[in-house]
Amino acid sequence: MEELDCEPAVTWIPGVNSKRKQMCFDWGPGEMLLCETSFNKKDASEKVPSCPFIYIIRKDVDVYSKILRKLFNESHGIFIGLQRIEEELTGKSRKAQLVRVSKNYRSVIRACMEEMHQVAIAAKDPAIGRQFSSQVSILSAMELIWNLCEILFIEVAPAGPLLLHLLDWVRLHVCEVDSLSADVLGSENPSKHESFWNLVTVLVLQGRLDEARQMLSKEADANPSCASMCRILGDLMRTMPILSPGNTQTLTELELKWQHWREECERHLQDSTFAASPRLESLCKIMLGDEATLLEHKELLSNWYHFLVTRLLYSNPTVKPIDLHFYAQSSLDMFLGGESSPEPLDNILMAAFEFDIHQVIKECSIALSNWWFVAHLTDLLDHCRLLQSHNLYFGSNMREFLLLEYASGLFAHHSLWQLGVDYFDYCPELGRVSLELHIERIPLNTEQKALKVLRICEQRQMTEQVRSICKILAMKAVRNNRLGSALSWSIRAKDAAFATLVSDRFLRDYCERGCFSDLDLIDNLGPAMMLSDRLTFLGKYREFHRLYGEKRFGDAASLLLSLMTSQIAPRSFWMTLLTDALPLLEQKQVIFSSEQTYELMRCLEHLASARTGCGEPDAQRLQDDDVETTKVEMLRLALARNLARAIIREGSLEGS
Repeated sequence: MEELDCEPAVTWIPGVNSKRKQMCFDWGPGEMLLCETSFNKKDASEKVPSCPFIYIIRKDVDVYSKILRKLFNESHGIFIGLQRIEEELTGKSRKAQLVRVSKNYRSVIRACMEEMHQVAIAAKDPAIGRQFSSQVSILSAMELIWNLCEILFIEVAPAGPLLLHLLDWVRLHVCEVDSLSADVLGSENPSKHESFWNLVTVLVLQGRLDEARQMLSKEADANPSCASMCRILGDLMRTMPILSPGNTQTLTELELKWQHWREECERHLQDSTFAASPRLESLCKIMLGDEATLLEHKELLSNWYHFLVTRLLYSNPTVKPIDLHFYAQSSLDMFLGGESSPEPLDNILMAAFEFDIHQVIKECSIALSNWWFVAHLTDLLDHCRLLQSHNLYFGSNMREFLLLEYASGLFAHHSLWQLGVDYFDYCPELGRVSLELHIERIPLNTEQKALKVLRICEQRQMTEQVRSICKILAMKAVRNNRLGSALSWSIRAKDAAFATLVSDRFLRDYCERGCFSDLDLIDNLGPAMMLSDRLTFLGKYREFHRLYGEKRFGDAASLLLSLMTSQIAPRSFWMTLLTDALPLLEQKQVIFSSEQTYELMRCLEHLASARTGCGEPDAQRLQDDDVETTKVEMLRLALARNLARAIIREGSLEGS
């Protein structure tokens, strides 16, 4: 896309004076923190900020609207469906499917618009009511633009049906006539109602000639003096040739019939058939497409594109798409009459009538408050194969750029970020790297949310992000002293260093409390036990306790000894292991063989000599040494007795 043609809008922060105070700010993925600093070189005496607040300026505030969230959620499903059926779309079925998708998008916009309108009416605070009404106007403009793009770019209506679609477009979006009709027809005497002729005129302006004839028949019944004129004008309305959807006549036949009908209208006007009734005469002039008469009813037309469609209906009903922009520009100029300049909506509609898709998207990007509209419309137009040739200079096409911007805005919301993931998935060039950058910034407030993020990363083989998230969660769990959860996350992250750290915490807790927490986790480590030596030791040590509890003393003794001799057990834990050996040494039957006892004695002496070589003892150290000395003596005694029993037993077995 090209650079903006205008300066970006300025956001004013109440209470902040950037001329007197310096501001500091910090960008986030979807918002900016802004605050005033106390640093001021010009006035060093004034150190207290005049605005002691921190402001959060959000890039995309629409994601925080509850009603618009429904728009985002519903359209997400339509978007995903369109991407999945792309391969199945061919020929006529392709066009029909794309039109159906477009109508689904519009129905979602209208549903949100109606709900927003009800909220605006029910709002007790006038300011809030005005805010919702403004949003209704924006949604209405979005649907108006989308509908026109559907007619011109997606349905690609040819001459003849094109005008029928444009008539439906105007009738759908200029809907005040329905409430006016209800008012007039609901009165006791409709033909005497003050808005009766306004209603008839609007019906003619919108090409609703059957309804206009019915209204004229009421006038004829109430006023016999003009009954003949009403009947003649009603016949002209009835005989006006229009190309209906099911009609098989050619455009040439339609043009010939329409020319004859027009000549008949002109004849009645020249014969002064309606001279006695200026209102009926005005209606006849409208049906002849008289531009001056049409402009006299500006208030009833309400906008230039209504004027355009009415003008085409009564002057060129078989207009070709290629000629639309000439009529559109002249209609805009005539309707505004130099009294005012075009609004952003006028420029967008004009770009559409000129079949300039890229200008439509550009103008919408500038005028609308969020990326939803341009992202989804561009995606749909891209599926219509209308944007393939338009690449951007920074390595992506227009569709992908707008989808990336929209998805980035969704990631600023605490729950809508999940929708953004799918939009990134369907951006083939930059989607994955953008997802990786955004997903790392999601605040993992709860474990449930963390699991969602983790599942998304695992499904997409985002290995680094999986490890990063698991590490974060493991660290949080350690801080909260939830060792089982911390160990589980570190295993999932395949982080050997952190698994070692958590295993040490488990062992330290065991030394302090005399029992393990999270037994289920430790008992079911399985192959994960091999992640680190310390984790292997933790699992094997827990297995030793299980064997001991099952009174499988021989297996328990062999495992305990192997933990010490294989150097898996940390040296700091040897005394605990030797202490655990005491009950086995005191059993009636000999558990440890003489060779195993020698190994235990060697480990004990090695441990005792290492402690003797430590630095200068303090009071606490001396007290600990007394306890350790007592343990060592008890172990030496138990080992000596066990060695004697083992030698006797082994000798007697050899003798037998």
